[in-house]
Amino acid sequence: MKRKFSDRANWRRILRKSYSCLTIDNEEFKGLVTFYHIYELRDPLWKDYNGKRLCLADRGYLWMQHFPKGEQFVVTTMFDDKGKVVQWYIDICKTQGLTDQQVPWFDDLYLDVVVLPTGEVFLLDEDELEEAIEQGEVSQKDAAMARKTAERVLSSIRSGRFRYFTLSLKHRKSLAVRPGGNQGS
Repeated sequence: MKRKFSDRANWRRILRKSYSCLTIDNEEFKGLVTFYHIYELRDPLWKDYNGKRLCLADRGYLWMQHFPKGEQFVVTTMFDDKGKVVQWYIDICKTQGLTDQQVPWFDDLYLDVVVLPTGEVFLLDEDELEEAIEQGEVSQKDAAMARKTAERVLSSIRSGRFRYFTLSLKHRKSLAVRPGGNQGS
């Protein structure tokens, strides 16, 4: 199981970025929301889905993550330099937490759900979960929980009840620190 950090401090592709984290506690959402603005990078990040090539990271892109309290998933919304959604990436995780420096993290259970703005939905990395079970990195109990969580997320998406699509658009508009603000390295 791999621990992933929202500030992506070790992401060598990125040369200049800004990062911020907000705590939200209202009826609509309880948890943490992070904003990762990309200003300069070595090379854009590309991904292929069924022959469709998408740029996931480039200059001006924003990665916003929702860490919902009490859930076993984290939602990353990737916006391009025009503010349009490139994809929603839902990591299934065992647990979430905060470092001493208040950086959110999650323990990744390999399964991922990707949703494109076209409505296409993909369940990824089932093979990686199986390999992690075989190598003793993930227990059968955790794997069963990961599968159950992924199915719950997929069911919520299919029924139109997955609120993170609209929530991400709303939070980007109302909460995101604008590019050019606090620029880290």
